[in-house]
Amino acid sequence: MAITTVSSREFNQDTSRAKKAALEGPVFITDRGKPAHVLLSIEDYQRITSGCRKIADALATPGLADIEFDPPRARVGIRPADFS
Repeated sequence: MAITTVSSREFNQDTSRAKKAALEGPVFITDRGKPAHVLLSIEDYQRITSGCRKIADALATPGLADIEFDPPRARVGIRPADFS
């Protein structure tokens, strides 16, 4: 699955190129360098919106290993039990 990134300006100037790229994978459209929109083929859209997914299927998504994910550490407050 190829991921393509284009600026809003590039998208406006060559929409057909973005549409062709969407057949190979998602096209991220940026505003001022930050992702703002995603263009998908109708097949990809229907695949990701159709019903429930199994966690195993979601984790097996091609290209998933290339996504950076560094969530903040959870802070769980534990208090001693009050038995009075």
